[in-house]
Amino acid sequence: MYYEQWAAAPKPGVMADPSASRQALCQIVAPVGNLGYGFDEILTRHELAKLVPTGIPTALILDSGSTDSGPNKLALGSTTCPRSAYVKDLAKMLKLVHMFRIPLIFGSAGGDGADEHVRLMEDIIEEISSEIKYEQLHRDYRFKTISIFASVDKKIVHERLRNGRVTGCGVCVPELTEDDIIQSVRIVAQVGHEPFLDAMESYPDFDVIIGGRAYDPAPFVAYCLHQMKIRFPNTPPEKLEAIHGGFLHMGKIMECGGQCSTPKSHGAIATVYPDGVFDVQPLAPASRCTPLSVAAHTLYENTRPDILRGPGGALYLNQCKYEQLADGRTTRVCGSVYRPSNKDGSPYQWKLEAARVMGYRSMFMGSVRDHILIGQIDNLLKRIRAYVEHQHPDVPGQWDLGFHVYGKGQSGPNGPGELFIVGETIAPTQQLATSLAAKARIAMIHGPYHGQKATSGNLAFGIGGLMEVELGRCAQFSIYHLMELEPGEERLESANSADTQKSRGLATANCRIIGTGKPGVADEKFFLSITSLRQNLSKPNVKNPYLIDHQDHISAGASPKTLSDLASVLRSKNAGPYEITIDVMFKSIADYQLVKNSDILSAENLDVALGLPKKDIVWMGYFEPALAFKITIPRYRGGKMTSSGSFMEDDVHGSQQHNAIAALKLPPESVSSSAGFISKFHRHTVLGLLAAWGSFSLLREVVRRLEGLHI
Repeated sequence: MYYEQWAAAPKPGVMADPSASRQALCQIVAPVGNLGYGFDEILTRHELAKLVPTGIPTALILDSGSTDSGPNKLALGSTTCPRSAYVKDLAKMLKLVHMFRIPLIFGSAGGDGADEHVRLMEDIIEEISSEIKYEQLHRDYRFKTISIFASVDKKIVHERLRNGRVTGCGVCVPELTEDDIIQSVRIVAQVGHEPFLDAMESYPDFDVIIGGRAYDPAPFVAYCLHQMKIRFPNTPPEKLEAIHGGFLHMGKIMECGGQCSTPKSHGAIATVYPDGVFDVQPLAPASRCTPLSVAAHTLYENTRPDILRGPGGALYLNQCKYEQLADGRTTRVCGSVYRPSNKDGSPYQWKLEAARVMGYRSMFMGSVRDHILIGQIDNLLKRIRAYVEHQHPDVPGQWDLGFHVYGKGQSGPNGPGELFIVGETIAPTQQLATSLAAKARIAMIHGPYHGQKATSGNLAFGIGGLMEVELGRCAQFSIYHLMELEPGEERLESANSADTQKSRGLATANCRIIGTGKPGVADEKFFLSITSLRQNLSKPNVKNPYLIDHQDHISAGASPKTLSDLASVLRSKNAGPYEITIDVMFKSIADYQLVKNSDILSAENLDVALGLPKKDIVWMGYFEPALAFKITIPRYRGGKMTSSGSFMEDDVHGSQQHNAIAALKLPPESVSSSAGFISKFHRHTVLGLLAAWGSFSLLREVVRRLEGLHI
C-alpha cells in the first residue's frame, strides 16, 4: 500500500466530516459482490476521490467465489466467469489501485479458490500490466502482489478422518468416507482471516492480494485488524476479540456488495471504527441502506440469521442495533459479538470443499403441444425409460435417464398449455450418454399413446440445430465437511522457525512484483492531485436500466390474499450445497406481528406446503431486527436429500423454491386475532368490530395506525 505511512496522519487542507462523531479506522469499497460480474468504474472512482483525500486508510475489497453455482469448478477446473470477464474487471480495478494508491484484496479466486485459479489471476494481472496496446496507460504499473493458496493435501484429510476429527458441515451433509477423499479432484479450505493478516504483516507495502478459497468476510476482517495493529499497536488481545464481531459482521454484509441496499446496488462502502461499530452505504446514488435492509442481509444464504458460524468461532447478532443516519442512505451497526471456539474448548475448524466426476451427460429438448398427449405425459415418459433400457441391455445399472417437464397445470385458449421437456442422461462415457439420449428422443417423438391423432410426431424439437447436446463430465460435491486443526495450522506457513505458531500454518503464499513501473510515492504532490480531483469531479450521471423503484404487485389499498401479497421480500436461496433457506420479510412491525401471532407459518402448515416432515426442518424462526421469518430445509431431488448441481439439477441457486410458501393463504380468522402489541382495551374493541366485518385488510390498516400512535 503506497500510502500506508501517511494515511493515519492529518493532512493539510482536509476538513473532517462535521457529521462524524468518531474517527474512522478504515474505509472499504466493495464495487460489486463478485469479481467478474462487472461494476461501475465511474461511480467507484467518484467515491474513491471523496474517500482517499480524507487520509483514512481505504481499500478495494471483494469476494470472488462461492459454491452456489454447483460443483463444476471444484471437479472440472472451470471458473465462475469467463476469463475475459476477469480481465475486464481487473483492468478497471488496477487502474483505480494505480490512480488512488490503494490496495486491492479479493478471496476465492476464480470461484473455488483453487491454486490454479490463484495463478490464473496472477497471469491476468501480469497481462494487464504489460499489455502492448495499453503501453501508455500501463507502463507505470507496478504491483506488489501476494498470492495465498488454500489447497489441502489429501493425506492430512485422511489422517484427520481416521482420528474422528472430520464432521459434516450441517445435519444434511453425509458422513465423509475414505473413498470420497480419493475420488475428489482437489480439496480446498475456507480459510479464515489469519492467512490474509499474516500476509499483510509480512509485506505491509502490498498492492494486491489474490486469495485462494476463503471465508467470504476473511479479507475484510484481516484488513480491519491490520489497520488496528498499525494505528493501535498496543491493543490487548481481549480488546481485539471484543471488536472482532463488528469487523466480521461488516465483512458478512460487504462481501455481497450492494445486496444490503434497497433497491439493490452493485456495490457498497463501509466505514469502520476502532470500537467495531461500522457504517454501510450503497454506491448507487438512488439506493439506500436502511436498518431493515441491512439487518435483513444476515438472513441471506445463511441457515439461521442470529448465529453465523465460520472458521474459528461464531458471530452472534442477537443484540445488534441498526441506526439510520441523517443522510437517509447510511446505516450504522453496533452490538455484533464474536465468540471464538476455543472459549468453550472446541478446536479451530476449517470447512473443506471438494467435488468428484460421476460420469458424462447428454440431453435433448423440445415441446409437446398436443392436448391429447399432455394429459398422458407421465405415462409416456415412463414407457420411454423402459424402451431405452430395452435398447441397452448390456449396461444395466450403469446409467440413468430423467426428464425435466415444464408447464404442467397450465392452460391456453385451446386446452392444456404447452409442455417443455428436457431429457437428461448420465453414463460412464460420453458415447453411451449420447446413445441413451438419442433413443429417448426418438421414443419421445414416435411413442404411441391412447387416442393419438397426431401420428407424425409428438415433439417439437431442433433448438440450436442439434438433436442431442453433449454436456461433458458431470460433477458432484464429495466433501463439504469441517476439519479440526492443530494450534497454528489456521495461519500462513512461515519460513521463520522462530514463529512456531505461524510456521505450522497449512496455507501458503508467495509475493512478487508485477509490472516494471517505479514504486508510487505518497508525497504531498500526490495528495494534492487527489484532493484536486475530488474538488473538480462532477457527480456521475448514473443511468442504470436495472435499478428500479420497488412497487408492490398488488394495487394500493387492495386486500392481501396470500403471504406473497403481504411480504416485502419473499425469496429462497442456497445455504450451502445441501440446504435451501426461505426468507419472508415484512414492511412494518404491524404486518410482522400479524403473521407472527397467527399460525400461518407454523411447522404444521409449512410441512404441508413444502411437502416434507417436520423432523427434516433444519431451522425455523422469526428474526425481529429484520421483521422476518426464516425456514431452512434440506435440498431434495427425486425424493432424496442431495447436494446442489449434478445430475437432474434444475435450480442450482435454489432461488425458485419459495413459491409454495408465497402462495399460502391469509385466512382472516387466523390473522385477525394477532394484534398483540395493541393495548388490551383497544385490541378487544377493534377486534370485536372487525370480527363482525371479517375484514383482514381493514384490520391491517387499523393496526398500522394504532402502532403509529404508539397505543
